[in-house]
Amino acid sequence: MTSAQSIQIPPAIVVGDLAAMLGVTPVDVIKELMKNGVMATINQVVDFDTAAVVAADLGFSPEEQSTASAVAVAEPEADAGPDMSRASMRITEEGGVTRPPVVTVLGHVDHGKTTLLDAIRRTNVTAGEAGGITQHIGAYQALAPDGRLVTFIDTPGHEAFSQMRARGARITDVAIVVVAADDGVMQQTREAIDHVRAAGVPMVVALNKVDAPNANIERAKQQLLEVGLVPEEYGGDQIVVPTSALKGEGIDTLLENVLLVADLQDLKANPDQDAVGVVIEAKSDRHRGVVATLLVQTGTLHQGDTILCGLTFGRAKAMTDANGNRLKDAGPSTPVEVLGLSEVPPAGERFVVRPDEKTARAEADERRRALEAGTEGPTAVTLETLFGEIHKGNVADFNLVLKADVQGSISPLVRTLEDLSVEEVRVKVIHASVGSVTESDVQLAAAAKAVVIAFNTDAEQGARRLADQEHIEIRNYRIIYEIVEDVEKAVKGLLEPIYEERQDATIEVRQVFRVGRRNAIAGAYVREGSAVRGARVRIRRGGAVIHEGVIESLKRINEDAREVAAGLECGIQVSNFSDFTEGDEIITYHMEQTR
Repeated sequence: MTSAQSIQIPPAIVVGDLAAMLGVTPVDVIKELMKNGVMATINQVVDFDTAAVVAADLGFSPEEQSTASAVAVAEPEADAGPDMSRASMRITEEGGVTRPPVVTVLGHVDHGKTTLLDAIRRTNVTAGEAGGITQHIGAYQALAPDGRLVTFIDTPGHEAFSQMRARGARITDVAIVVVAADDGVMQQTREAIDHVRAAGVPMVVALNKVDAPNANIERAKQQLLEVGLVPEEYGGDQIVVPTSALKGEGIDTLLENVLLVADLQDLKANPDQDAVGVVIEAKSDRHRGVVATLLVQTGTLHQGDTILCGLTFGRAKAMTDANGNRLKDAGPSTPVEVLGLSEVPPAGERFVVRPDEKTARAEADERRRALEAGTEGPTAVTLETLFGEIHKGNVADFNLVLKADVQGSISPLVRTLEDLSVEEVRVKVIHASVGSVTESDVQLAAAAKAVVIAFNTDAEQGARRLADQEHIEIRNYRIIYEIVEDVEKAVKGLLEPIYEERQDATIEVRQVFRVGRRNAIAGAYVREGSAVRGARVRIRRGGAVIHEGVIESLKRINEDAREVAAGLECGIQVSNFSDFTEGDEIITYHMEQTR
């Protein structure tokens, strides 16, 4: 009888990599995991014990690879769920070299983020004189005062930052949050800070516009205290660097502090292996085909390498840097524009190098089949599934995104909810603010595996669409104790099945007709869906819900109608409501039992 083949498995390994190591398809590994009660996707990380069971079932003799001999180990973030490990690669000291930190700049739209990035480009971009940038690829490298490189990812904002996290890509080592000294901490600034915290990324605050006539540096620092960031001069550990992006002041100091924070993380990567990294952005160009901006995280990408990226693959036919210079090789932390992929991959998708196109095609086909079969796909934590996820070990923190109608409701709600924490799971409000639920809130919830709680407010149409797409649960409440009761039951595993709201139509009030002193008809236009007589409605004004009722009367060209489709005008009367104003929004919905 022949002895089983011995194989060394690292302490943690991605399912897809385990399949490659065992010489089987990812679907085979996923099936074996399911047989042993483990539900995992192709990109999820499993520990040695789990991988060893699969290897043994497939006829191998598994041995744990020592930490010193592991070249690259996927390390999941503590707060972001298993998929967050897809591109978060830690390289051991053996064969590893210090790599440039990857930095993202976030902040309020008017606080000088773009000007700050432009100032860094003008004064510190590598191999470039003033105006030397010939093309923009969403990322570039700059020189710090000590001559070391810093890689900047130029994203449109914190929504994109969390969108990439939601896809499993932790691309950022350090985040710069820009705060204007004249405006202080704005709502968008708070959101950016919460997004960075949820990602577990260290941050440096750039206190910009310090030269503005109405700049108030001390007030801005006090506002940072209010969001839990204590500047170093106040006895805290938050680095705050005064800058003037317009005049180019403080840029060198900012870069020095970014390197200081990065050095504490001891960022290393092994350039002497196949490249692994993440897609920053991609598009289809009429003349050049698919153009993808990739960030190499470990290893070296060579021109001619075969790249596998999600469901797409191809050979790197040409590579250029941010200055338009042709490259033959791109090492760790290097952003590079690549031509040659077969399809446009999504931002945040992990890429790896495979030996040839045949291998890459076969693996892409396996992933596609697994996706179509439902063995791959987004999973979300809901109030109903929370208790089971806790006992599976998939959830350590129960993250919540809280939106309320008034500021006064937020603080007591946050305290009350976080006091519901038990030994098995900690309830954590990762973001709380006033207003309707936005797409940004849903992106953050997707990235942090969170549930969205809306108290006396509603979700915007775009946010609802995104929530359905990302499988994010949005819970609407009108009474505080019901929120507390549901979260407490969820934590204890006692939550009863619920009905979930499904939106049917969005209707815009364009004219108001008075019928006597107590009645009013809304002359309305159905923007989406169909208005149905007798449907439940919610009337919103300025994003706030002002009334709930049912459609008592529905008319189309002076005739009673049962239903009015999108794109048509109609007259609507709502029960117990006559205070219509032009611009009001009428949302119709029904309740659907989810389980």
